[in-house]
Amino acid sequence: MLKASLCFVLFLTTILAQAGPPEPILVTSPDGAVQVTVSVTDQGVPTYSVAYRQTKLIGPSRLGLQLADADLTQNLKLSSAGKTTPVSDSYTLTNDKRSACRYQANRREIAFLGSQGRTLSVVFQVSNDGVAFRYALGGKSKEKQRILAEKTTFKLPAAAKGWLHPHAVAQTGWSNTQPSYEEKYKLGLAAGTPSSLGQGWSFPALFQAAGHWVLLTEAGMDRSYGGTHLAHLSPDGEYSIAFAQEREGTTPTASTAPESTLPWSTPWRVLVVGSTLGTIVESTLTTDVSAPAKIKDTAFIQPGKASWSWALLKDEATVYDVQKRFVDYAADMKWRYCLIDALWDKQIGYDKMTELATYARTKNVDLLLWYNSNGSWNKAPQTPINVLFDPATRKKEFARLQQMGIKGVKIDFFGGDGQSMMGYYQDLLDDAAQAKLLVNFHGTTIPRGWTRTYPHLMTMEAVRGFEFLTFAQADADDQSTHCAMLPFTRNAVGPMDFTPVCFSEIPKVNRLTTNGFELALSVLFQSGIQHYVEVPEGMQKQPPYVVNFMRNLPPSWDDVKFLDGFPGEYAVVARKANNKWYVAGINGTPTDRTITLDLSKLGATKGGTLITDGTTNRDFSTRSFTGTALTLPVKARGGFVLELN
Repeated sequence: MLKASLCFVLFLTTILAQAGPPEPILVTSPDGAVQVTVSVTDQGVPTYSVAYRQTKLIGPSRLGLQLADADLTQNLKLSSAGKTTPVSDSYTLTNDKRSACRYQANRREIAFLGSQGRTLSVVFQVSNDGVAFRYALGGKSKEKQRILAEKTTFKLPAAAKGWLHPHAVAQTGWSNTQPSYEEKYKLGLAAGTPSSLGQGWSFPALFQAAGHWVLLTEAGMDRSYGGTHLAHLSPDGEYSIAFAQEREGTTPTASTAPESTLPWSTPWRVLVVGSTLGTIVESTLTTDVSAPAKIKDTAFIQPGKASWSWALLKDEATVYDVQKRFVDYAADMKWRYCLIDALWDKQIGYDKMTELATYARTKNVDLLLWYNSNGSWNKAPQTPINVLFDPATRKKEFARLQQMGIKGVKIDFFGGDGQSMMGYYQDLLDDAAQAKLLVNFHGTTIPRGWTRTYPHLMTMEAVRGFEFLTFAQADADDQSTHCAMLPFTRNAVGPMDFTPVCFSEIPKVNRLTTNGFELALSVLFQSGIQHYVEVPEGMQKQPPYVVNFMRNLPPSWDDVKFLDGFPGEYAVVARKANNKWYVAGINGTPTDRTITLDLSKLGATKGGTLITDGTTNRDFSTRSFTGTALTLPVKARGGFVLELN
């Protein structure tokens, strides 16, 4: 009997040894172009890889979470691999790159069992334009669980290059306001290059890999997690996830390790992949996987354009008479809004602001007011300050603004990406919705799909915007290259409050871009509310056809198409509204360039009107054209717009 038992054990051991590790698990996009392969190493480390049209772009890369009470990063076994199921979704966006969005993907949930009996599930959704995955921890608990580290990595091919934004050190910069995603991009770096500021690289991160393109970011952020970025070191091109730094919360002692009760799903890790940059520019994957809108009454949400004095005139212009002039300016330009920036409470006051809001409504203009977000996280002194952090005070203030007839708020100087700060953002959005106020986050983190969940979030800064040009010549020197980066990176993941278009000269700074370049930014950059830098006197000096173009631009866009470009060099993008296409192009280099456009990509067109640079960098020329093929000489740091018939 014992001999028979031993023989059976030996037989079973032999069978198991022959069986080896489980077969890799596949998840493929509906069109078959994108394929994810999930495996477990001999050490029990779950991995995934991503291929596009049979070319490996990512992996094998690690998966896993290190919990405070369980290690779900190694010594794991495959527990189950659910069936692949189709996902289909249609939704609308009020203020993003496309109004009508359709998402189709294949979904598969894969579960791994740890040695302590804990289960880690990874949910993959693979669409024709990329991959999204997130972790799920099942069960129920009243006590909060804590994630000490997320072991997700992204292994790029050896020859990959990156266009990357250095992540700033917390509590640095002016009045300790970093990180606020306002650095200059590093262009064409070899994969694996350490970050220049020692804190890794921000999302979104763009890579060229094996002849294709990959954009890494995250989406679906709720209150149960903190914002993340790519870690400082990425040996052999394997980038890992880094949590927020210490002091990136709403209190000095706020935890940087995410905490939540169970069940718990993390934000989505998003990889937009394609053979051309068009996939990157046109994809809505970050909103596709984010939660649907929470707001039922959306009638108050109106995208539009805004006059704004602060960029060129600064703090001293935030006085009643100047702002009344900018209300008149907005009315003349048929723009919906006028933004009144910092110190309005001290230099205008609530009573006079109520009077100004009443006057503005007679001109069909609505007012937006600036606020400092501050609690204790930085030292920015501008007022109104210490009004919004306390929930009771915030709700009272928002109700007061609604009664005054104010339509929106610009909230500035946030304190980073910690979980508590993510909760504060969403508290602000919830209370603003109750008061029917539009929201612009400035000095802020990046969009993470929130324009779908909170459609009254009109725009977010998270970019080294125009204001930096007014501070230092170095930023003016780099502006054209910087702007030629943004359609492929920051603006690819959501509305961007760059605050474009300046025809005037800047005090103490030599603006190198042409006026054609500046005009092009009005279409090239997308923002739910587009705040224009140009002041009334500067607009009055422009040719009537330029003024009319700015006056008649649509307040929002229905669709987007990438036509040509390369990160940091040049960009040509088409946007559609009311069945009409507008095309904008910029040359980000100091050398003249010729761009050939195939407008048939936009459907039938009889031609249209071109506005481009004139004989000097400060004047314009215009002409009509016919047909669908157009070859344009574009000046160094110059640009153009087309309005198609």
